Amino acid sequence: MAVATTLAEAVEPFVGGELPVRLIAWDGSTAGPVDAPVLELRSPDAVRRLLRHPGELGAAQAYVTGELDVPGDLDEALTYAFAVARERGLPRRPAPGALLRALRAALSVGALGVPPRAPRSQRSVRVARDHYDLSNEFYELILDPSMAYSCAYFATGSETLEEAQRAKLDLVCTKLDLEAGMRVLDVGCGWGSVSLHAAEHYGASVVGVTIAGEQRAFVEQRVAERGLADRVEVRLQDYRDVPETSFDAVVSLEMGEHVGEHRYPAYAAALHRAVRPGGRVLVQQMSRRGRHPGGGPFIESFIAPDMHMRPLGETVAHLEVGGLEVRQVQSLREHYVRTVADWLARLEANVDRLTDLVGEEVVRVWRLYLVGGSMAFRDGRMGVDQILMERTRD
Repeated sequence: MAVATTLAEAVEPFVGGELPVRLIAWDGSTAGPVDAPVLELRSPDAVRRLLRHPGELGAAQAYVTGELDVPGDLDEALTYAFAVARERGLPRRPAPGALLRALRAALSVGALGVPPRAPRSQRSVRVARDHYDLSNEFYELILDPSMAYSCAYFATGSETLEEAQRAKLDLVCTKLDLEAGMRVLDVGCGWGSVSLHAAEHYGASVVGVTIAGEQRAFVEQRVAERGLADRVEVRLQDYRDVPETSFDAVVSLEMGEHVGEHRYPAYAAALHRAVRPGGRVLVQQMSRRGRHPGGGPFIESFIAPDMHMRPLGETVAHLEVGGLEVRQVQSLREHYVRTVADWLARLEANVDRLTDLVGEEVVRVWRLYLVGGSMAFRDGRMGVDQILMERTRD
């Protein structure tokens, strides 16, 4: 029997019926509906990975290595897969004996055996700094010229990504009520989009902190190019080690997700300690409901092993316990769908250069990351909010 037919019959108990995709196997055989999204198994190793890690992680490993491919629109295919899973109530426990039959099928097509080692891109990403130290040039090819690696603000919907990121930076600075001469702490400053904008356009004196050396070097270069050395200082420093207090304002854009659940109270306390009584603090942070506060097996294994997201209300509670008074919360969830779509378009437009820089595997990791992230924000599984606070006067 052909490989595709054998595998299609074997997985029926696991997918709740007939195979919902058009399967193309490594021997050229096909199975499944002709009008469904195409799933191509290029190697028996894809099956070995799926047997070792059924579900998201095994599929992600096989995809990033190229052992499994989706030749058509990845967003469309994943959206279809999610819809089928909801309709069929997946995952669900198959009948006794289904796993044994699946193993026999894998054996018969030569796909049973020790799975290959974890992909290189999975093994190399251990903490946030590995993700952000990937390469400045890599991020320049995906992000807008401000190098803002956070949700943009499409006020009218007609903005370019560059315009929307500038609008986000103005929104942040306006909410913080920045004026010339004010001292600002940028916690997790990234490539300096907020620090540079606040200094250049609002006259603020900014200290930015990051734990990624590539980011610090990039910001220092831009500081020198723009003649802002007297207004911007960037440090390779943990936010908990910032010695100064009494900043007029503190900002932290999409850094709190990397703090971890157990360390978040210390993060809130550090924000409180850094700002003067009556000073403003703005946190922009992603939220997530339900299972997988780390974002799921793929995100946790390939992108950010230290990621932890929670419902918005729980984050607000942490910040309030830390002594900060919440004054305003603004949801930007729909804006992230557009932001990620623009990042993905830039990735595809620069795919050859990106592949030269980091290799095809990392590019496939990022394609899956961006498509999956866009879907999560679009479908409401994840959100992102700006939380504006003040330190109550002691």
